[in-house]
Amino acid sequence: MRLYLASTSPARRQLLRQAGIEPLLVAPGVDEDAAVAAHEAEHAPLAPHDLVQLLARLKAEAIVGRDVDGGPIDGLILGGDSAFLVDGVLHGKPHRPEVARERWVQQNGRSGVLWSGHWVIDHRGGAVRGAVGRAASATVSFARLDDAEIDAYIASGEPLAVAGAFTVDSLGGPFIRSVEGDPSTVVGLSLSTLRDLVRELGVGWIDLWDLGAR
Repeated sequence: MRLYLASTSPARRQLLRQAGIEPLLVAPGVDEDAAVAAHEAEHAPLAPHDLVQLLARLKAEAIVGRDVDGGPIDGLILGGDSAFLVDGVLHGKPHRPEVARERWVQQNGRSGVLWSGHWVIDHRGGAVRGAVGRAASATVSFARLDDAEIDAYIASGEPLAVAGAFTVDSLGGPFIRSVEGDPSTVVGLSLSTLRDLVRELGVGWIDLWDLGAR
């Protein structure tokens, strides 16, 4: 059983590999800011779990019907999105060093909630047979960094391309005191949530394993 990951995130890919799954990565090409703005123009502002779920669904749906790796999609499609909530403000990827520094000044020595959205489409046989989704959250508590550590971390470039301007599985790991919830949620997708969703679609979790690729 193939899993098509509607993302180019190396962290999500590595997380799935460590769990025994070798995903096929497909860039969804979704303009996230435009999608959220369009939705909120017609509806109320999105709550954190609704925002990550909207983007996860749009990413998964964006690759439906595509040819991948020389043939039509035959398996499960996974879309995911993450955002970090601190002081009532939801943060995505900072992209720019000055934005990343502002966020670290705000969250330094404090706690926030990392939200990850998941949307799984059953695309076995080349057609959509169903879809399920769910958001997961984990509370992240940070150590107190000094200015030199913040500056060096931002200069590494790692915080610029991740929600909340931090990682738990790389250079940012030592700056995290604790995680309450599924730790993989902080990496970009909750493996326990994904397992539940896959099983709801009638697919065995171990059917996704490709242990020879590890």
